[in-house]
Amino acid sequence: MKLRILGCSGGIGGTLRTTAMLLDEDILIDAGTGVGDLSIDELSRIDHVFLTHSHLDHVTSIPFLVDTVGWMRDKPLTVYAIDPTIEILRQHLFNWKLWPDFTQIPEPSKPFLRYQAISIGATVSVGKRKITPLPANHVVPAVGFQIDSGDASLVFTGDTTTNDALWKVVNRIENLRYLLIETAFCNREKDLAVASKHLCPSLLAAELQKFTRQADIYITHLKPGEVELTMREIQESAGQWNPRMLENNHVFEL
Repeated sequence: MKLRILGCSGGIGGTLRTTAMLLDEDILIDAGTGVGDLSIDELSRIDHVFLTHSHLDHVTSIPFLVDTVGWMRDKPLTVYAIDPTIEILRQHLFNWKLWPDFTQIPEPSKPFLRYQAISIGATVSVGKRKITPLPANHVVPAVGFQIDSGDASLVFTGDTTTNDALWKVVNRIENLRYLLIETAFCNREKDLAVASKHLCPSLLAAELQKFTRQADIYITHLKPGEVELTMREIQESAGQWNPRMLENNHVFEL
């Protein structure tokens, strides 16, 4: 099982892409702008999209994905999300005003898109791959994900701030190999991080004090223009965990 990073930035510009990860050939974990770098053939193979939450930097490619390849497929694209996220997509994205409702076209009995509700702690099996929603603490309802091949697990926190509930779960994952955790702001913007329910380096260091497992740690969701500063502050405050910056096209093997 392979997880390829299509985007992991907190913004766009140049080669920067927002959050999206391709699991093998058929599963997306979030659907930010990085999805747009895939070929049409690669897009047509995607059957499942697992969403952490409803913010645009994580869902923006779904409308274009469905519009581009929906007619090429013999089954609908399935979007997995918690109930509040599905409701936001219904009301504010696929609502015929911002974008067509692809759960109703080309006809309701054979739509291009369908929703599947998920819940925290309830594992979804797609073949031999197990994906489990994890607690997140963000300004909208949100989750993270554990991706488990059986041999190894990767945890993606999604967008979150301080989150004791997450660590209670993560510290029980015996086959944990990788931890992907956000740090969206530098320390001088701590107030903004708190207000928007993200992490900054000092908050990250405090969170990692709660982490009792051994894993390779990667930092995601860094803001453009502050990447070097934020990573330097992370090394100063959390260097004992040896966190590395996540980059596009990194491939994790599980």
